[in-house]
Amino acid sequence: MRKKDISKKDEIILQQLEVIRTMTENNLNRMGADFWGEPAASGEKSPGQGAEPVEKAPGGQEKSENTAASSGGEAAPPAKPETPPPESMEDLQKELDGYTGLTAVKKEVRNLINMVTVHQMRERNGLPAADLSLHMVFSGNPGTGKTTIARLMARIYHSLGILSKGHLVEVDRSGLVAGYVGQTAIKTGKAVESALGGVLFIDEAYALNGKSDNDFGQEAIDTLLKAMEDHREDLVVIAAGYDGLMERFIHSNPGLESRFNRFLHFDDYTADEMLDIFRSRCEKGCYRLAEGVEKLVREFLEEENTDPVSFGNGRGVRNLFERILVQQANRLAGMENATREELMEITAQDIQAARGLPLPEEGQPETTA
Repeated sequence: MRKKDISKKDEIILQQLEVIRTMTENNLNRMGADFWGEPAASGEKSPGQGAEPVEKAPGGQEKSENTAASSGGEAAPPAKPETPPPESMEDLQKELDGYTGLTAVKKEVRNLINMVTVHQMRERNGLPAADLSLHMVFSGNPGTGKTTIARLMARIYHSLGILSKGHLVEVDRSGLVAGYVGQTAIKTGKAVESALGGVLFIDEAYALNGKSDNDFGQEAIDTLLKAMEDHREDLVVIAAGYDGLMERFIHSNPGLESRFNRFLHFDDYTADEMLDIFRSRCEKGCYRLAEGVEKLVREFLEEENTDPVSFGNGRGVRNLFERILVQQANRLAGMENATREELMEITAQDIQAARGLPLPEEGQPETTA
């Protein structure tokens, strides 16, 4: 009788464990659906899903969740992200015009668009057309819009039919150079492969210049030059960095000189342009400056921007904007029920606190540094 009771208890425990296991599996499935989206219909991807979720197979190899049935069929290949359709050139030029500053860069980009357009027209009419070098060098201090324009150029080239995808892959020296013999060519080759159909943007490209005989930067350069020749129909490379350093880098190698003959210089932003960027951030974030506060913001920008390199131009404006929002949050957090207008308003108190200046006493005029 005792043994029978124990068996019955074991059976109940096993049943409970089975229920727990089933519930756990269901919860995990629901979590997967929440993260990746509901399963798509056959042949379609879920909204916002570039490719199927993957998991690591034994040995570290990735495998797709969409495997064949256990009857021995082969796993289906993972779905590839869809290439966005070419955008309207009119819309792209309007976006270019909407960027703050960059007057000289905008002119050069328009010139390039016109040259490519006429080049294609001559080809369609059976006329000889000189080879166009579409690889570029972007020079200028940090935060002057180099990456933004590179991303736009990828989309422009896609719209013109030069690039099949129009995406941007951003790397620096660490994304191309390895620490062992023979590995740099493989690493650089993978970066090139991921950029095919778009733009490979190499930030601080001058760092590829080897400083010793044991440096593998030259191997990365040689691999890049070969890839630019092999994939000249569907790959554009943009090398970026500081002014003088980029010129010396390009002119240090005949192969680089022959492929990079278009230089775009990005000027530092003026105080007015930085103020315009600040206004744009306020508008996008649904903030507004209280009366008389814009003057304090300009003073703050000028006092922080003693060195465009360390301040970072547009990047510095973003950081300064965030510092001001921290002070606004500190002020509003003490209110029980802040109104919509109060949540949107940036006051002189917020600016002064961000500057580290004493706050004006109530009823006293604001002071400036």
